[in-house]
Amino acid sequence: MSKLLIIALLILGMLIVWGICDIVYDVKTYRVTSYELLSAKIKKEFRFVVLSDLHNKAFGKNNDRLTAGIRRLRPDAVLIAGDMITATENEDISGTVRLLTALAKEYPVYYSIGNHEEKLNRKRERYGSIYEDYMAALTKAGVTPLINEKITLSDYGISICGLQIESKYFKRFGLLPMSREDLRRLVGVPEQDKYQILIAHNPDYFPQYADWGADLVLSGHNHGGIIRVPFLGGLVSPRCVLFPKYDGGRFKEGQATLLLSRGLGTHTLPVRVLNHAELLSVTCRPKKS
Repeated sequence: MSKLLIIALLILGMLIVWGICDIVYDVKTYRVTSYELLSAKIKKEFRFVVLSDLHNKAFGKNNDRLTAGIRRLRPDAVLIAGDMITATENEDISGTVRLLTALAKEYPVYYSIGNHEEKLNRKRERYGSIYEDYMAALTKAGVTPLINEKITLSDYGISICGLQIESKYFKRFGLLPMSREDLRRLVGVPEQDKYQILIAHNPDYFPQYADWGADLVLSGHNHGGIIRVPFLGGLVSPRCVLFPKYDGGRFKEGQATLLLSRGLGTHTLPVRVLNHAELLSVTCRPKKS
């Protein structure tokens, strides 16, 4: 066997080992990504964390590592961008309920649902009372559901709205039209004098959210593209689009900003490559004139 072939096999072996280690690392750990936003509408600093796409993942026993990480960030609130549990039969929701119950004892928790929670609710003949039991447990814990509803934080000059859209807007291979009027029918008209935060699980409609009047959109769903290709970004979205525009990170549309979480967990295929699980820490501050 030639030296060149031996070297090539060694390099290949190292790449395989590195790839396996990276998959394990990205699935088992999470990173904090921090953002800062300024607006003249904001009256005083508002810091919050964003949890998305946990899919019943646990970071440590009872999610102790995740809870401790959130405490270190000292947020004013916790915002949920959906898919904290997974739409499977006999889904064990107890771990996620414990996590959100613990957080609700320390912070206001505002919960906007994703397509998995929506599916559990829509197909109760298949999934039984999972959704009903889950939402009842969260309400008992003090979590505030924002299901096509909003809450105004007057002291901060901020309005937070949670959007739920129908399952047809999550179909593979296509993107259905959505208008400003469609969004107004669901969540009303934004308060012009408030900094409007819209929690909308599906990021693919960011231009429509911006047109509706959102200042800041918080989304998840695309899991960072599952596999991140250097220089090209996320490989595939749940809509089966290769190299989706919205994979993870910060995006702009006019005056609106989208912060897209890569999510904390996985489902179906427990794989992440060069794509760490992510907790967002966001600080909104008044803009000095």
